[in-house]
Amino acid sequence: MKKLILVRHAKSSWGCNVADLDRPLKASGICDAHRLSDHISEEIPSLDAIFTSPANRSLHTCVIFCRNLKVDFSKIIITNDLYDFSGNLVLDFLKTMNEELNTIMIFGHNQAFTYLANHLGDKCIQHLSTSAVAGIQFNINSWQQITDQKGKVFIYKTPKTIK
Repeated sequence: MKKLILVRHAKSSWGCNVADLDRPLKASGICDAHRLSDHISEEIPSLDAIFTSPANRSLHTCVIFCRNLKVDFSKIIITNDLYDFSGNLVLDFLKTMNEELNTIMIFGHNQAFTYLANHLGDKCIQHLSTSAVAGIQFNINSWQQITDQKGKVFIYKTPKTIK
């Protein structure tokens, strides 16, 4: 059995004159990430690894979640494969996952994460909002089989659903 937890980065700032990779989180995004990660701390299974896009907004969201979920930062791996907006690179990345890892959390971007939540899960998610979490459980033994069948969404939370 494999579990994938998708987390879209928190709300970021468009007002800065910086490269897309360097865009920071807004104060409201930081608050949402803290509230949501605190709220789900009891619902998240033990994580074998955490992967994040190298974008500042994803990495910052990842650090907030790991702190509140009490996950050791040494489990964080930064990968360019998650700096993807279509979902194709992310899906290819997932299929190469080490088979010893059973539960992983990944931090990244839309449209990729909304696409993956709908493509891989059994629940229709119109739009994975900023800071949203979608966890999908698969009845598979290998990450290479991740597209062979729909997984079951075991958690779906957004900042609005926990207010």
